[in-house]
Amino acid sequence: MKLGTDISAVVTGGASGLGEATARSLAAEGVRVAILDRDAERGEAIAAEIGGCFCSVDVADPASVAAALKAARAAHGQERLTVNCAGVAWAIKTVDRDGNAHDPDAFAKTVMINLVGTFNVASQSAAGMVAADPLTQDGERGVIVNTASVAAFDGQIGQIAYGASKGGVVGMTLPMARDLSRSGVRVMAIAPGLFLTPMLKSLPEEAQASLGAQVPFPSRLGDPAEYAALVAHIATNPMLNGEVIRLDGAIRMAPR
Repeated sequence: MKLGTDISAVVTGGASGLGEATARSLAAEGVRVAILDRDAERGEAIAAEIGGCFCSVDVADPASVAAALKAARAAHGQERLTVNCAGVAWAIKTVDRDGNAHDPDAFAKTVMINLVGTFNVASQSAAGMVAADPLTQDGERGVIVNTASVAAFDGQIGQIAYGASKGGVVGMTLPMARDLSRSGVRVMAIAPGLFLTPMLKSLPEEAQASLGAQVPFPSRLGDPAEYAALVAHIATNPMLNGEVIRLDGAIRMAPR
């Protein structure tokens, strides 16, 4: 796939963090970008800045996803690149210090947003891609990039729900790529390490520096623009399919 004005993209979680960086990067390449998010105020502002459109969505609700994709397609046509960045990250232990078990509703909500939400968007987007005309001589019709996390492999204390949800994204990557291979739709996942997203930006600078020092090289927090750069490379490199790429500076997370 060649990025440019004839390509439409959908980015969930595009109102902040990795999703915002991706939306801005793709728009700079001329791609028509639809930001799908729950934060309407910020999402609409970013969409206006990059010449895209904003569609409100609850990724855990299939009907909401269908409505958002319908609106995005009405504005820009069938998306050929879908990037799933929407997610939550709560820190809750299996059993807390008072002996209380993990809140099952919080576990279920994490899985619903991070895993089921990713599935909802990816599967519905794929259905639209499969019905579209090929873009290349290879017969490529689209690319889906999902966001996992190093927590899928190195889940820390308090990350049982988050690690499970992101592990599901990892496990979904290859079978989804195989399912869609005959239709020319590629599926990839990126597993970011420690990135300077809004959650980490809220920490004191000393804490940010301490976290960055844990990364072997480069010894700093990742820049969301580096995530966006990998998305662009995946979109344009047709041999990348069915794989999870760790984007983490070689970090392997300690238990805490």
